[in-house]
Amino acid sequence: MVQQVFIQLPKYARGYHIITDRVKAQLPKLPEQGIFHLFIQHTSAAITVNEAADPDVLTDFESIFNHIVPEKLPFLTHTVEGPDDMPAHIKAAMIGNSVSIPITNGRLNLGTWQGLYLCEFRNHATGRKLVATVYS
Repeated sequence: MVQQVFIQLPKYARGYHIITDRVKAQLPKLPEQGIFHLFIQHTSAAITVNEAADPDVLTDFESIFNHIVPEKLPFLTHTVEGPDDMPAHIKAAMIGNSVSIPITNGRLNLGTWQGLYLCEFRNHATGRKLVATVYS
């Protein structure tokens, strides 16, 4: 059986945000076993699973990715949407647009310290749309 829900996230500031509880609150009852797949319908934001216990990790992610892919690189040609747009596309491609998590005993089988991240790369983003699919 396959169940699918669409999740509208509110506007988040640029940075890395733990969205685990917000996503779980919008899911249907999960099966005892299965796979949860989450997809973001945008090219300038990403989702991933990582450390959710220490907020310094979120800050460090932002610092590292801004160092690797800074704004206003002189050789970029896609600049019509602002200096943060093309770097946002590159960062999103590096992190990815989906995650899959096993479902065990009716729960997302995340590790002890893991959580779902919204990685928002735009300076003035709008709300983001996610597609959650549950396979049992």
